[in-house]
Amino acid sequence: MSTEAPASACTDAQAARGISSMATKALLAALASRYDERCGQRVQVESVGGVDAARRVRAAEAFDFAVLAADVIDQLIVSGHVDAHSRIDVARSSLALAVRAGAPVPDVTTEAALREAVLCARGVGYSTGPSGAHVIRLFERWGIAAAIAPSAVQAPPGVPVGMLVARGEVELGFQQRSELIDLPGITCLTSLPPEVQLDTVFSAGVCRTARQRDAASAFLAFLASPETGADKVRHGMASVQAGPAAARRNRGPM
Repeated sequence: MSTEAPASACTDAQAARGISSMATKALLAALASRYDERCGQRVQVESVGGVDAARRVRAAEAFDFAVLAADVIDQLIVSGHVDAHSRIDVARSSLALAVRAGAPVPDVTTEAALREAVLCARGVGYSTGPSGAHVIRLFERWGIAAAIAPSAVQAPPGVPVGMLVARGEVELGFQQRSELIDLPGITCLTSLPPEVQLDTVFSAGVCRTARQRDAASAFLAFLASPETGADKVRHGMASVQAGPAAARRNRGPM
């Protein structure tokens, strides 16, 4: 990869423009900056709620690429909004639980213990994304959905669940680890029982509306390259190749 072109060589008009869900916001910002410094190619990524991001891609907004949950990228390929040949897996993220900083840490070492912690919590937060859909299914499987409904809070799109925890609006918060680890005011518990864990794979593709198609393709190749592995770990994610072959992908709406 060439390092001769300075970052200033690319104007805003030449920048590759992408859209992503909030789960990959910090990672993509860091990697876009690195890519600009190395290649002189600016990359601008707008991160919003995943449902909204998919809607805007379907509405044919002028994005060069999209980074979303794998099943959503696949849906956008089927609908003709993302180029199938450009599809790559970017990273995977696991489900995590947050409590307010300094608060007692509940026992979540088994599925039964986690269920009890949820039942005893003064409030439980979850997202609108794939982790939120998974948590709702857990509540239903545990037979407690009706019991905790008055204290269950779904964070608005684009609002980190950890923020609700930090403000004391809920006692426990479930979300992608990548969206929790850097938030102030919370403690992130990453070791959840394997029976309830969810690995979400985030994928990317060049949009049908792409104006900087070659630049977008080159950036996506960089995202999937081994040299970005350490960045993914720093931001609470991992390379897809590093995960188990049978890692579960989300089935939610994001």
